Amino acid sequence: MEKKILLGNITRYKFELKHLTVLFLILLLFQFSLSIIQKSSIQEFVDNSKEWFQKNSTENLANLTATSLELFIENINVQQDITPKAKRKIIDSFNILISQQLLLRSVEELYVVISKEDKSYIIDNGDQLYTYLKEDRIINYNYMYEESDVLKFYKSHIDKVQKSEIIYSEINDHNTFYTLVMLVPHGEFLGALVIKNKPDLGFITAEIITGYTQAAVIYSALIILGLMAMYYISSYTVRERDEAQSLLLVEHENHLKEQIEHEKESQFTKRIYHAHHKAEKIIGFMREDLRILAEQNIEEIKARINKYANFVSRVIYDMKSYDPPVHTYRGPLFSTNMNEVIVFLVDNLFRRISSNSEIFKFEMNFDDRLPPVQINEFIVWEVIEPIIQNSFDHRGDKDVTVSIKTEYIEEENISHIIISDNGTGIAKELLEPDENNVKKIFLENITTKKTSNKNSGYGCFIAYQITKYRCGWHLDVKNNEDSGCSFIITIKN
Repeated sequence: MEKKILLGNITRYKFELKHLTVLFLILLLFQFSLSIIQKSSIQEFVDNSKEWFQKNSTENLANLTATSLELFIENINVQQDITPKAKRKIIDSFNILISQQLLLRSVEELYVVISKEDKSYIIDNGDQLYTYLKEDRIINYNYMYEESDVLKFYKSHIDKVQKSEIIYSEINDHNTFYTLVMLVPHGEFLGALVIKNKPDLGFITAEIITGYTQAAVIYSALIILGLMAMYYISSYTVRERDEAQSLLLVEHENHLKEQIEHEKESQFTKRIYHAHHKAEKIIGFMREDLRILAEQNIEEIKARINKYANFVSRVIYDMKSYDPPVHTYRGPLFSTNMNEVIVFLVDNLFRRISSNSEIFKFEMNFDDRLPPVQINEFIVWEVIEPIIQNSFDHRGDKDVTVSIKTEYIEEENISHIIISDNGTGIAKELLEPDENNVKKIFLENITTKKTSNKNSGYGCFIAYQITKYRCGWHLDVKNNEDSGCSFIITIKN
């Protein structure tokens, strides 16, 4: 179960080619950084090992030489009479012991340093050592040794070495070792053997670093080749996935376009049906006017029929396009008096329905200061007519009074058109806003009619669409405190 959850969490994330490229570069950077760190660590390890080995080899050399010298001194008796031949043999042996180590490439200096009467002297040959052992005096002393590093080193550390009885080594900045070993033949302190040694292990270090570098290069090359192979395979896979997704998106886009076009056609068809119904009623009024045409009312009927004909012409024009050009419904060429349009609709549409003349009444209160709007007169018809018709369609069984009021707020330059009735009002659920903050009564196919009609629910929807998207007005509705409801159109002049 946990494995499925983990896989689900991973598959939620889609890796693009740029993500793989960044990941590839990061891995390469890590690999190079790791190689540099490992090389630095190896270099430090080799340096430490080299220092330890140099120190150990130098101390072993010094200890071996000092031991040989002590044994030789202990095996000869310098106090007895010695023939010149034996003396020369002893001096040569001392010279061999002192000079033999200088044959080593790393040994630079090797001296026997003795202390006599609070002074220290460097002995660099067998003749001086033999004379000192035999006669307790220094001969042929080279006073240039007074400034020698070896003598300074001896003076600095001899007391410490005497107390601890250990071999002491010290390295300077030039990787040169100074090693001091006490000489104690017959258990008596004679002095010390000091060796200045500079072991050269550079060739070993170079071989180790070279070997590591070769291994690191091969290892890095293999890693890089592996990463490049993975990157190529991954990029190829991602590219195929992107191509498939692109095709899927194109197909989905085409499907959405078809669906939108279908919905537009469906809405357009229902809108045409709605407008056709209104046009049929207007044409009926035109026929009636033609029947009652007489000499005394010819001008009145001519003006009314002209209005009717223009409205029918507008309906026919709207049937041509779902989204007509903006200049056909708003612009500076239009100057519509809202009060006159409302009066014409009330007198020549709603009051002409004789069968309903006794069950509904109109109360009109107009503000003469109301400025004209730059909207086509017949667009205003399509807004006002369905709102008034809504009051009749949802009045229930009671007589209804429709109140129409216009007002102009000069300080805010805002006009209000309020159409209210005393009917049954609107159900509360239809006044609730949706996720787009649009009340449900203004949505498509929303109706309160009891009869089931697939073309119902378009009056308020069309009025809201025209006011918001064509006229730039605001349409709202609310229930009155006593009864009925009020539609409020707000126009910012």
